[in-house]
Amino acid sequence: MTDNTAILKAAFTAWSAAATLRNRRLRNKRFTYGDQWSDPATDAEGNTTTEEAIIYKKYGTAPITNNMLRQMVKTIVGRFRAEHLARISEPEAQKATFDDNAINELDSRALEEFLISGCCIQRVDTTENLGKKNVEVSNVNFAKFFTNHTTDPLNRDCEIIGQIHDLSIAELIKRVAPGNKKKAAWVRRLYSDSPDERTLQFCASIGSDSQSGIDFWFTHTNKCRAIEVWTLESQEVLLCHDQATAKVFVAPVSQERKIKADPLITYRWDIATMWRCRWFTPMGDLLATYESTAKHRQHPFVVKFYPLTDGEVHGFIEDVIDQQKYINRLTTIVDRILSNSAKGVLLYPETAKPNSLNWSTILRIWNETGGVLPYNPDDGTAKPEQVSHDNTNIGIFEMINLQMKMMENVSGITGTLQGQNVNTSGSASLYQMQASNSSIALYDIFDTFNNFRHLRNKKLMEEGE
Repeated sequence: MTDNTAILKAAFTAWSAAATLRNRRLRNKRFTYGDQWSDPATDAEGNTTTEEAIIYKKYGTAPITNNMLRQMVKTIVGRFRAEHLARISEPEAQKATFDDNAINELDSRALEEFLISGCCIQRVDTTENLGKKNVEVSNVNFAKFFTNHTTDPLNRDCEIIGQIHDLSIAELIKRVAPGNKKKAAWVRRLYSDSPDERTLQFCASIGSDSQSGIDFWFTHTNKCRAIEVWTLESQEVLLCHDQATAKVFVAPVSQERKIKADPLITYRWDIATMWRCRWFTPMGDLLATYESTAKHRQHPFVVKFYPLTDGEVHGFIEDVIDQQKYINRLTTIVDRILSNSAKGVLLYPETAKPNSLNWSTILRIWNETGGVLPYNPDDGTAKPEQVSHDNTNIGIFEMINLQMKMMENVSGITGTLQGQNVNTSGSASLYQMQASNSSIALYDIFDTFNNFRHLRNKKLMEEGE
């Protein structure tokens, strides 16, 4: 097994290890955007199905969803835009880069992902087109991202990191064979031959994420699948000091004899670490390899996981899913009670019906305002009467209000933070203080995300130098 094959295998291992987190992220995303009845459940016959299917089978109607989570996420993103983006001005040297990349929009969407999954990932690259270089910032989809298990909030224990790409052949050649016509032709040949059925079965069986349908090895589009892998590697070097120029420089150990011959250069042996990038095809062909050329000498990714206690990642949405599910259940119960309660039902004894009127005429007169409906009561015959029952006053509304209050307490998203419950008799400073106090529960999220933005801006500045 070559070193390159081992690195590709390590990349797949890292991607596979995050399957549980990807599945949990997908569940959080479903709940955030309104699909809140798709959790697996077991019906009365012992069959595994979904909560929605069980309710539909039992009652013949779809359950009710009152999506509180989406509004909570929008509130936090809106508060971030108002209080953080509006108050922080970009450095003048980076303003053009920020404008070209619509950084505020990227950060808002990254924050939304951060709230859902507890992960936010961006990358900073230098791109070149017809001799013009640009610094490009982009959000990275966690479903196509991988890294080794990390427990450091600053991600300093990262040793392998990368991304799965689905690119057009032209874009792939620009990435792995810029300015090299011969190599570009080789890359084109690699992707021109369709893989045989055995290869497709191999890719689908060992590289598929069963819930999201994303494969590590095989793409379901007509684009080219490529795997970008960055690894932290070490090598022996000579740390040298040139007394003639008073400069310190690093030289490979292969130059030791030459350096030793110069009496004005002193040196010592050392170990240096570096980030190396490799691009692979799904079948293990090495498309390109190079060291980081940016000033920071690191990989292009900026990563933040939350809260990373014992290496675990949990999104903000996870805390309130249970309250959201219970609110939906209670609301569905109220709907069932209302649909099965008598509401304005007219009980009209057949013996009291006048011979001159048919049932259609009786129904029309009953629905008219001020209508007069004659009837002929015989001895012992009851008169017509309307039946209306209110069976909802059984504490359900109190339970719904309790769950909504608990959702506020758990999430920290209060009515004051949303601009509700405004006391018009109070001063503006009092309301501002109440809103600020309501935001305390979100300070940790905002500060963590702002630390991510700080690291991104630092790498962005160094990339552009």
